[in-house]
Amino acid sequence: MYHGRFTGTHYEVGYKWGRMLLKNGKQLNHCPTFALTEDKYAFARECVKEYQTYFPKVLDEIQGIADGNEVPLQTIQTLLFCMYCFEFDNKCTCFAFSSGEEIVFARNSDFLVSLEKLYMNCLYRLQNGYSFNGNTTAFVQMEDGVNQHGLAVGLTFVYPKLRKPGFNAGMLLRYLLEKCKTTAEAIEQLHRLPIASAQTLTIADKSGEIAVAECNPREIEIIRPCVGEKFVATANNFNSEKMRSYRNPEIDDWRSEDRYLNACAALRQHKSGYSVAFAQEVLSGKYGFMCQYDRKQNADTVWSVVYDLKRKQIWRVEGNPARKCFKEDNRMKFN
Repeated sequence: MYHGRFTGTHYEVGYKWGRMLLKNGKQLNHCPTFALTEDKYAFARECVKEYQTYFPKVLDEIQGIADGNEVPLQTIQTLLFCMYCFEFDNKCTCFAFSSGEEIVFARNSDFLVSLEKLYMNCLYRLQNGYSFNGNTTAFVQMEDGVNQHGLAVGLTFVYPKLRKPGFNAGMLLRYLLEKCKTTAEAIEQLHRLPIASAQTLTIADKSGEIAVAECNPREIEIIRPCVGEKFVATANNFNSEKMRSYRNPEIDDWRSEDRYLNACAALRQHKSGYSVAFAQEVLSGKYGFMCQYDRKQNADTVWSVVYDLKRKQIWRVEGNPARKCFKEDNRMKFN
């Protein structure tokens, strides 16, 4: 996992990163997971209009990357804005629990083994935005993270049945980390922003408010802990009655239902033993299938993270948590 520190204006951090990649012989002129077709270029052009309205600063960052990397701006925009909207092989599991004594967010990121050396951990300290520590299989867009105010968010991809110009899953998450302090603020913003793709977003804040937002370009459903329970969980499908019609059973979702049900079962059965160590054990597959992939099939858990919002701690495994140990990342400055 590559570790990047990004400090300054949006344009400055984009330019520095794009130039660094160029000096190391890498240009961002193609995507290893999908082809850049004319329909994707056209879709990205429509998305730009939405970012100009709702998140112009991130367009500055993308312009900086294009300038520094000496790649056409529209190529970078198409790479970023079409992720999650057409096809993507990112599979993940998220859960959060809030018991008074413990407020924890946890996530496994499951993706292609062939690309695991390209994954990034990013520490952003930007002007005009909240600082955050995030992880991604790409760049600019984030897949999980926690910001200086103790707001943690993580996505799981749901294969899209529809799309429209707007923010995809990773750009939604990036926006929430940069602009929101609380779960309530994040949910309010989700109802305001134009959504391009299908996803769930698990959200937790330092006050203990936790929720899963199931959303696509047409609908948003907010799921909170059931009566008598203190957790939320999700994987690569919609689970609410409102959103179930948007499932696509023909897609290989890497045993999403098993991961979701195993997480829920463990969280129900051990509700008196919630802790960071317990969250790590769930992610490591000690309570049923979670990360036990066959790497020969080019699939694995490529990182695992636990955000302890009570103690302001970040624990991460750069690889599969069944084989590697969680280590604390203490670089983040929390309020």
